[in-house]
Amino acid sequence: MISRFVVSALFAGAAAGLIAGLLQLAFVQPVLLQAELFENGTLSHFGSDPAPVNLGWAAIDPVRDGLSIVFSMLIYTGYALVLVAAMSLGEERGSMANGRWGILWGIGGFIAFHLAPGFSLAPEVPGVAAADIGARQIWWYATVGAAIVALFLLAFGRSWIAWSGAVVLLIAPHVWGAPQPETYAGPVPPELAALFASRALGTGLAAWVVLGSLAGYFWRRETLRAG
Repeated sequence: MISRFVVSALFAGAAAGLIAGLLQLAFVQPVLLQAELFENGTLSHFGSDPAPVNLGWAAIDPVRDGLSIVFSMLIYTGYALVLVAAMSLGEERGSMANGRWGILWGIGGFIAFHLAPGFSLAPEVPGVAAADIGARQIWWYATVGAAIVALFLLAFGRSWIAWSGAVVLLIAPHVWGAPQPETYAGPVPPELAALFASRALGTGLAAWVVLGSLAGYFWRRETLRAG
């Protein structure tokens, strides 16, 4: 059981993390580096000579880019451990766990870890106004935890009470409200901030779909091998 769990999570997490890291280098990092130029004052979008849009490929930095991919693989391996554990619990309640059904599990993970908190606390580039980081972290963890429980109740609940509780858990953090800055001000153009948020969420969705599919595939394969 433990070997199936570890092997499935390691293979799926490493592969999905590699894909996520490459997507981030291609689509997210150029936006991030452009935003840093506005943050440190190198560029400005105010005045009579606004900065041109430049979102081409960034110069390759083997150390920086290599570490970015390694960290992405580690993060998604952690996600894979959570996802495979959820799949194991789901199997005990009659759910399927294979490559195709894993896609649904991956979408659920994306909703819990990215979309649910991002609905009120969008991914932020450097230089935008933001609330206290400690308050944001507490709200993020609470929202992710509530979303995980809510999705589990929606998938495996057997009564309107469970489903109603799931809806309450999904909505409650946003009714409470995410920590927000006191004023909306910052040197980064809002168009750049919006593009960063959309690309970060899009990359996350792609990575979680791959993660779910691979986790389901490896979990099914290891299960058949053990049986």
